[in-house]
Amino acid sequence: MQNVLESARKFYNLKLNQKLPSFKRYIFEDILHSTAKLTAIYGSRGVGKTTLLMQVLKEFKLPKNQMLYISCDYPYMQGVSLFELAEEFSKRGGEVLFIDEIHEAKNFEQELKLIYDTLDIKLFFTGSSAISLKNPDLARRYSMYHLSHLSFREFISLSYKVSLPSFELKEILSNHEAIVYELFEQLPNKKIFKDFDAFLDVGVYPFYFEDKKRYIERINDTIDKILHIDLSKIYSISPDKIDTLKKLLTTICTSKPFEFTIEKLASNVGITKATLYKYLTYLDKAELIKLITHEAKRFANIRKSDKIYLANTNLLNAICINKERGTLRETFFVSMLDSMHKIEYENSGDFLVDEKYIFEIGGKNKSFKQIADIPNSFVVADDIEVGFGNKVPLWLFGFLY
Repeated sequence: MQNVLESARKFYNLKLNQKLPSFKRYIFEDILHSTAKLTAIYGSRGVGKTTLLMQVLKEFKLPKNQMLYISCDYPYMQGVSLFELAEEFSKRGGEVLFIDEIHEAKNFEQELKLIYDTLDIKLFFTGSSAISLKNPDLARRYSMYHLSHLSFREFISLSYKVSLPSFELKEILSNHEAIVYELFEQLPNKKIFKDFDAFLDVGVYPFYFEDKKRYIERINDTIDKILHIDLSKIYSISPDKIDTLKKLLTTICTSKPFEFTIEKLASNVGITKATLYKYLTYLDKAELIKLITHEAKRFANIRKSDKIYLANTNLLNAICINKERGTLRETFFVSMLDSMHKIEYENSGDFLVDEKYIFEIGGKNKSFKQIADIPNSFVVADDIEVGFGNKVPLWLFGFLY
């Protein structure tokens, strides 16, 4: 095990020499100041988990030999017990261990429990959103933080190297006009629609800023890795079934969110309803799609189909040739609220959020007809810079984080 530890230290030293972006994601401070013995960062491929982990590591005021970074997908970690490595690290004065891609390690949940119960070290780790990191026996032992894709706010901040504030949902709904004017004072480029249209097409994943020309190609590479590596390994999906998952994604992309019944979708893809439900769950956990349930399902076993969206608008751009503007609007809205709020759909409007607010999504001329006289109801309008009353600009929901 000492040889493995030495190999790990060599990779750790190489990793320390890599240049990191100065921009910090929205959960950076929470991770850095986590008091938990085990702190987990989970999310989809490509959202920047490794970068965030290394940024946290470099902020720790400890001697280099008291910290260690390892990645479970590195060759030297094949067949290695996480507990035994952590034990060797602890014996030699280690204090804080940073583990990347923990879902690649065999029996990682049991190993984490052993580390927690027997070793006096602090642990930070990242994992795929597709795998369950919520084992009830482990739930009380660690803090979990979800890292989503870039928000519109973060995209603008990175594009222009400016620091812009985020706002809670209730702030936006009650004070959106003043917030817009506040933001416009800070924006270098006052043409918000130009930036918004760009974000809908590109920039959802941080690697956009590394290689803009290959961005769409890299999104498709990321999708392939999620399907062929993450989902295939985690759920033991045979290679011949991966093509079915890709066909399912394409079918969702080319359809309106509520166009298909489950029966029709299963028929189009060529699988049974039971298999379809299973595959939709896999894609949802991998953050390639979003399943939005009807609000009535909270009260009874009511048979209502889910609304199905791709997880973000850039996936639409990568997979679809033609994008329907209404689908693009709803996909953006869902993708910006999903990580921090409960979203359901309901009959009077498009979405019910946190069991309190009703939203109708549309263009700049969208009326209140469908949600008239309903308390806490709002029109979310595309193609307007500034809203008024209960009519809120769509782009502003990109400033929630």
